Amino acid sequence: MQHYAGIDVSLETSSVCVVDAQGKIVRETKVASEPEALIAWFSKHEAPMERIGLEAGPLSQWLYAAMAKAGLAVELLETRHVRTAFKIMPVKTDKKDARGIAQLMRLGWFRSVHCKSLPAQEVRAVLTARKLLQGKLHDVEMSIRGILRGFGLKVGPTTPRTYAPRVQALAEGHPTLEVITEALLKARGVLADELRGFERRVRKMARDDERARRLMTTPGIGVLVSLTYVSAIDETDRFRSSRMVGAHFGLTPKKYQSGETDYTGRISKIGDASVRTALYEAAQVILTKPVRGSDLKTWALGVAKRAGMRKAKVALARKLSVVLHRMLRDQTDFVTHKAAPIMAAA
Repeated sequence: MQHYAGIDVSLETSSVCVVDAQGKIVRETKVASEPEALIAWFSKHEAPMERIGLEAGPLSQWLYAAMAKAGLAVELLETRHVRTAFKIMPVKTDKKDARGIAQLMRLGWFRSVHCKSLPAQEVRAVLTARKLLQGKLHDVEMSIRGILRGFGLKVGPTTPRTYAPRVQALAEGHPTLEVITEALLKARGVLADELRGFERRVRKMARDDERARRLMTTPGIGVLVSLTYVSAIDETDRFRSSRMVGAHFGLTPKKYQSGETDYTGRISKIGDASVRTALYEAAQVILTKPVRGSDLKTWALGVAKRAGMRKAKVALARKLSVVLHRMLRDQTDFVTHKAAPIMAAA
């Protein structure tokens, strides 16, 4: 008898449900959200699992990697699809979610998600930490400006070096403001130092990564864009065609067609938002900065003339996603201009 399992993962415990080929519940329980506990529980089950489903989440990749290594037929499910399937449920509980995932596994109504390798997860963690520090540093600086503005003191344009002296000069003679700005400037200094440390680490990671160095041969692609893209792609072979990458990162238009209605909307914005943002910023650099010319820029400028600069940036971001994947797959550097076709002799 074929058995299928669904796991609804929580921080401390996970709800597990096992159903048979007819959809009848065979067994359900709660197990600690630890790989060893889940592997031990399934090893004691009397019948082997045909498929085990895990909804993608913060703990799911960790659990998936360990369970797959143990030889279990585990699948990582796309969260959007699972949530859409569960919208018809009038009551939502962890137990019901586990039951629903088990039924999805039995029916095959699911879409598997790629589980990133450990090196890709490490790169992503470094980039996330750097982004967090950058955001907090910006928040502290803007908070200082806002506090001083309430007293009619305007910081005005500054550079990273002149910011602190300017704030101290404005707060001088105001005991309360001196205390506030001193504390916040100390916090700013710590954040700035740590951010510089992350910047050095990110640059070193890009220098040591052959794939990132290859992508940086493309105009407008720097350290952050290359590392973000490489960590998101992880394995190039998981895409059958490079053209699928744009849709994977939500850079292709939405489509709705039913009867006489046929509507093409804006880009879907599904998938990894950080990759989408990085590619859009790279496209903006290519189109608005004096970077060296290429066929990509020429093509995008042609789109801008027909549809406007905003749409051209999105179109170029999608094209970059395809080109960069092809470069990784073929292990080739960026070609600035395509070779002109050789005319056959008459």
